Amino acid sequence: MEAKLVAYTEDPERVCAAAARSTRSREVIKPGDLKIEGARRTIKGVMKRGHTSVLEHASFTFSIEDISRACSHQLVRHRIASYSQQSQRYTKAKGYIFPHSIADKSGASEIYRRGMEHAWEAYEELVEMGIEEEDARYVLPSGASTSLIMTINARSLLNFFRLRLCFRSQWEIRELAELMLREVRRVAPSIFEDAGPPCIEGYCPDGYEDCPLYPG
Repeated sequence: MEAKLVAYTEDPERVCAAAARSTRSREVIKPGDLKIEGARRTIKGVMKRGHTSVLEHASFTFSIEDISRACSHQLVRHRIASYSQQSQRYTKAKGYIFPHSIADKSGASEIYRRGMEHAWEAYEELVEMGIEEEDARYVLPSGASTSLIMTINARSLLNFFRLRLCFRSQWEIRELAELMLREVRRVAPSIFEDAGPPCIEGYCPDGYEDCPLYPG
């Protein structure tokens, strides 16, 4: 799995801080007029008060590779984002994702591998018979690997991290979220410094008592 930040709003912290300050100024504040320390104080202040709409002025584009189709189906549920996913109609399917729980369990990995190999053999045979990839792909499982480009604004990204970094989140999308968070913290630390599930603030809105971090 790989998640790389390939493009983002230039100087995202100053852009969002300028937007926030402009709401209380007679003149529009320009990002270049702000010192980074002041911009970061502004960001922290507006986020503390819940005025997160200004974060929509910063967007981030990720190149995401080698995730399963099952993971991508979860990812696109975050609708305030843009996705361009590798097409199974025009590219030949290759590879699959191996879940940790299967790889670590004696005997399970062989069962899984055998099932995947059978699916790929059927896929290859259909293609060799002249069946179009767009129809042959029907035999492929949710574990088939895929890649995509994702663009999302900072406000929606914070919500993504809140949900997908939950310790009960499915393992693959949680690992993806961890990689993405690592990337954006490099370029906008004040925005994503406290990104994560609600339990890092000491409460669980869902009351998952079997979670090791359940605050109750």
